[in-house]
Amino acid sequence: MPRLSAIIIAKNEARNIERCLRSITWASEIYLIDSQSTDETCRIAAEYGAKVVQFDYQGGWPKKKNWALANLPFENEWVLLLDADEALLQGSEQEIAAAVQADDSIDGYWINRRFMFLGKWLKHAYYPNWNLRLFKHCRGRFEKLVEGETDSGDVEIHEHVVVDGWTGRLGTELEHYAFPSVESFIDKHNRYSNWEAQLQVELDQKNGGVQLQDKTLSFHRRMKLATSRLPMRPFLRFCYIYFLQRGLLDGIEGYYFARLHACYEWMSVIKTYERKRHANRRLGD
Repeated sequence: MPRLSAIIIAKNEARNIERCLRSITWASEIYLIDSQSTDETCRIAAEYGAKVVQFDYQGGWPKKKNWALANLPFENEWVLLLDADEALLQGSEQEIAAAVQADDSIDGYWINRRFMFLGKWLKHAYYPNWNLRLFKHCRGRFEKLVEGETDSGDVEIHEHVVVDGWTGRLGTELEHYAFPSVESFIDKHNRYSNWEAQLQVELDQKNGGVQLQDKTLSFHRRMKLATSRLPMRPFLRFCYIYFLQRGLLDGIEGYYFARLHACYEWMSVIKTYERKRHANRRLGD
């Protein structure tokens, strides 16, 4: 059994939580960080031996994942961070056990993620998608990209874990069931676009940008900054996913996925304009 502490982030995830928990039954410690779920999420987690901790968000920073990293009394040095709608692929236990037991200089590991959309794994759009999920908890924290209120909920959106040390990559992968329906995609990205708008407002005020933390993220961050003031951003987002990432090879699901992200880009553009107008009005009062 790998000596690590798994952290699962959840709110009303009764549909997903059991799949997630089944994929990490071998973890020596499991925490469920819940946001006052009203369904069976907590009961199911407790049946799998998870320690259920309630998170009471007060706005601002820290948000849920960073709060957990800073406050939970972990029994182990290594932590594995998962969302309730994610699940590790079968056979991951052996590789993760070897990673946490290795006597080397690695302090964190990136895990690739498969996006499941409308019941299908998108093998091209948003793939590969590397996230730093396995790391020594005393060395890893989420970067803080936004200072102001985002109205996006109590969970970090596009912030990434930054580890003070060397990182590597694992061969095992995650399946991400974030968008089982179009409704769920729109609901989540309505909140995500609030975050994107606030980030853009602050970037404009700083007249610079977010310092890039890792080579894995450099291309995406540079492209976001370079295209932030370009016209036709929704069309460019569609082209990036459908053509450059070859989402066209994912069939009709890949096309819908790219079109929905173009809509997400539109929401971000319009909400950025809205926030800037409100800010300018306040300055004029």
